[in-house]
Amino acid sequence: MFGTYLRRELAGRKRQTMIVASGLAVAIALVIIVNALSAGVRDAQNAALESVYGVGTDLTVSGAAAEPGEGRGQRFEFGEDDGETAEDGTTQVSQSRLAVEMGRSTLASSAVETAAGTEGVSAVSGALALTNITFDGELPSAPEDAGDATQAAPAEGEAPPGGGGGGFGGGAFDLDSISVLGVDDAATTVGPLSSVEVSDGRALEASDAGAAVAVVDATYASTNELAVGDAVELGGEEFEIVGIAASATDSADTAADVFIPIDIAQELSGAGDVVSTVYVQAVSAGDIAAVQAALEEELPEATVSSQSDLASTVSGSLSSASSLISSLGTWLSVIVLAVAVLLAVLFTLSGVSRRTREFGTLKAIGWTNARVVRQVAGESVVQGLIGGAAGVALGVIGAVIIDLVRPTISTSSAATAAGPGAGGGMGGPFGAMAETASDIALTAPLDAVVIIAAVALAVAGGLVAGAIGGWRAARLSPAEALRSVG
Repeated sequence: MFGTYLRRELAGRKRQTMIVASGLAVAIALVIIVNALSAGVRDAQNAALESVYGVGTDLTVSGAAAEPGEGRGQRFEFGEDDGETAEDGTTQVSQSRLAVEMGRSTLASSAVETAAGTEGVSAVSGALALTNITFDGELPSAPEDAGDATQAAPAEGEAPPGGGGGGFGGGAFDLDSISVLGVDDAATTVGPLSSVEVSDGRALEASDAGAAVAVVDATYASTNELAVGDAVELGGEEFEIVGIAASATDSADTAADVFIPIDIAQELSGAGDVVSTVYVQAVSAGDIAAVQAALEEELPEATVSSQSDLASTVSGSLSSASSLISSLGTWLSVIVLAVAVLLAVLFTLSGVSRRTREFGTLKAIGWTNARVVRQVAGESVVQGLIGGAAGVALGVIGAVIIDLVRPTISTSSAATAAGPGAGGGMGGPFGAMAETASDIALTAPLDAVVIIAAVALAVAGGLVAGAIGGWRAARLSPAEALRSVG
């Protein structure tokens, strides 16, 4: 009886059913798409961060920001016997220097052991961010009355004497900058090496400690026509390329142009037994806050940052997309859902008002108020289910279209000395801050829990409308019912 009457009533009010179901469908589709886009932006942000942060890294420990004037970079000194002197007195020279990345402070390597011994820590690795600057050009002849034949080329970050322009004192030169990362070659679960995949050759291994071997970023290798077995000069020493690596996050860049064992990085740079960043993985997400507090207490001179701290440095259209979805998108979904429920309530009340004679007849033949309420609520719930099903279909189609189109959003992640970045993308010898930029394809991954919750919202909207409509129908008194029949 209930099903037959329900089917007849819905079929007799197709227009109302379509309007109520359509409103709920649009609201449910928005909820699904907004949540899918939020998940996509979160994944995009993780992709942007992992290029410099490392897969599985929960916290980073780094030296405090360098004071103004500190870390000015390499200064090239040339003696009278360096280079080849031409007939006009100029000297052709070439020199390569490896030093700690400009503007970055360091920590004693003991910070790695301190972090490893902290309760709640499951994995730790250290890294030393370096920059290799190669000076290649000609120097003018020294003045005859000079007491010292040594000449100095400009340091990294300094303007050439006489105004620059690629020359000084009649000479001309080129400065080539390479970002280098000294890494713990045995650490593959946390830190920069965990976010790269070797496409050719092999990764660094524990047996490479002290060896002049390197893994080179695929983009850098392609630009400079390098392959496994070739050599790259760092700090005046030839490093054999044993592997070519790319980011494991599709479109993000790796953390540096070249990866080398950390011990030889410390030796060649003259930095000593230090690291610039310690990457920390907590046992569980619930331990991150406690581990961060413990590290801040154990290492008061260091800066301890979480992944959420680094996320705040991500800018570009990714930041705009995140802000838009988290604010406008969420509120738009709430407003549309509220309007859809309100429409369902109004249409249900309107239908009850038009069906006064019908409900009066039913009550006159013995229908109780509870049965009337169940009938009206059942009709509204079915309308909600229809709207929910249509909304899920629309939401899934919208998410699939986004996945097919894969719109590209740009990101830039600043990595200062105090930040957890590991040195990728210095952008030249005169930069004061590392900034990695990349384009990441936005996706809209679907979540079954969100879809189920969306259907539940549609049913809840139908229940609200049905309850209010049923309450209105139940208010008809027996006398009103008889009058409506008569």
